[in-house]
Amino acid sequence: MNRDEFNAYCATLPSTENVVQWGNASVWKVGGKIFAICSYWGEGEFQKISFKCSDLSYQILCELDGIIPAPYLARAKWVQIQDEEAMSDTDLESYLDDAHTIIAAKLSKRKRTELGIDL
Repeated sequence: MNRDEFNAYCATLPSTENVVQWGNASVWKVGGKIFAICSYWGEGEFQKISFKCSDLSYQILCELDGIIPAPYLARAKWVQIQDEEAMSDTDLESYLDDAHTIIAAKLSKRKRTELGIDL
């Protein structure tokens, strides 16, 4: 999944907003909280995609080739895809859905209601 596809998919998720920050990283938020990032951190041409995941997913994904604990965010159970062959687009979309849901669930009920997010 390239950056344009990443941005197009994240834009389909409920109540999201996109900002470009941290050296041209595409940062996706729900309720002002980040759930996914696409950037050129580190070496290589492939755009690295980072996202929040569940504790179990974090453990499993960090065991796979081409996926590492996300720099600066690993303590919060974020992973970073370093190799475009590490995960299919379909699987990535599913993990982005999960990341969005995990972060949205941390918002106050009032904020979720305001954003029209029904969990």
